[in-house]
Amino acid sequence: MRAQKFISTPESTVAAFVLLATLWGTSFVAIEAGLRYFPPLLFAGLRYLVAGAVVLGYAALVADRWVPRGRGEWLGVAVAGTLVIATYHGLLYLGELRISGAVAAVVVSLTPVLTAVFAGVLLPNERLGPVEAGGFALGIVGVVVIADPAAAGLGGAAVLGVGLAFAGTVAFSLGAVLLRPLRTEFPVAALQGWAMLLGAVQLLVAAVATGESAGAIVWSRPAVASLAYLTLLSGVVAFLVYFALLDAVGPTQLHLVGYAGPVVAAGGSWALFGHVVDAAALAGFAAILTGFLVIERHEIAAYVGARRPTL
Repeated sequence: MRAQKFISTPESTVAAFVLLATLWGTSFVAIEAGLRYFPPLLFAGLRYLVAGAVVLGYAALVADRWVPRGRGEWLGVAVAGTLVIATYHGLLYLGELRISGAVAAVVVSLTPVLTAVFAGVLLPNERLGPVEAGGFALGIVGVVVIADPAAAGLGGAAVLGVGLAFAGTVAFSLGAVLLRPLRTEFPVAALQGWAMLLGAVQLLVAAVATGESAGAIVWSRPAVASLAYLTLLSGVVAFLVYFALLDAVGPTQLHLVGYAGPVVAAGGSWALFGHVVDAAALAGFAAILTGFLVIERHEIAAYVGARRPTL
């Protein structure tokens, strides 16, 4: 399963970037919409139970193998399922009970910054210098700027919502870094499918433990639409596009998708709910983006230099 089968030209790469940014950006709005009908942890668990089954079925059809072998591969599934799927999405969905999808998307855009910081601390071949530390500080300032106007305008619930989304982002970033030394030849799609299923089970267990009930679901057309969109489009299709782009352009360039997502989320949140991202939230987003550019400056410069035509 190679990306070149799907993404082989600059035009197809741009189209894939736009599609992925759209699907992931609108997912924050779809979560916001669905939370009007679903308990949060049950909502996330149902989404990934179905998405995981579909992605794992896809991996079984196209990959060389789809069942993990050995302790390392199963440990990778456990890390991804627990941190990247269950903890991240559980906290994100709980956060979006209190803040808009657009604000949540801006907070989550801190992911590449946190990933670089965790890599610098935990991986021996990565190094976090003073400039990178400054980039991380800029990202944290961005989150603080976002939380303050929320506190002024919506009260403590919004601050809690930002905190939950931030904690989920920390879990996602930590999981992504811990997965690096565990990566083997095990196909990424199969890893993701198993992780989705494991994360879904954990989310559903947490839902029961916290008193959520299937009887609280309000089944309606908007409820079904939001669940279907998150499961099939923002879940299955988006992750398959992500796999192809990761193979085609690498992780540094792919991280830029995270900074198009909030723009898409802001537009969708405004169109559906009338939520407007204010100047302070935009300033926070700018600080987070600047932090990412500072941390990844060498990789971005190398990528741009490689793409520059020679005379």
